[in-house]
Amino acid sequence: MKQASDILTFATAGCGLVEITREVADWARGAQVEQGLLTLLCRHTSASLLIQENAAPEVRPDIVDWLDRLAPEGPHYRHDDEGPDDMPAHLRAILTGVNLQIPIIDGRLALGTWQGIYLAEHRRRPHHRQVAVHLIGA
Repeated sequence: MKQASDILTFATAGCGLVEITREVADWARGAQVEQGLLTLLCRHTSASLLIQENAAPEVRPDIVDWLDRLAPEGPHYRHDDEGPDDMPAHLRAILTGVNLQIPIIDGRLALGTWQGIYLAEHRRRPHHRQVAVHLIGA
């Protein structure tokens, strides 16, 4: 049984989805595990991870718009320490989640044909976000 872990860092340009599939796949390939389980954890409370369509570019802004409608900015939140987008960002992270598990089969991420891994930035300004990765297998 092998294990590997690391922290990957990604720059975001503000609110939106950043595809990180290639970076995660490259890291997993370097661990040389043929069969196993990859776990990812976003180490932030105002960003999250999701697996979603990576072929049609319209999907990403539609997801961001939908999350904006579910958790809109406004004066109705008590928590606004870092600005009006602070609490909505936390709520959007709750809705989308901060961790993912992906099987590794024959040394590759077992994602579907049109699936990609995304880091969802829920804040308006750019950030550097960390994703902890852990792979266990043989």
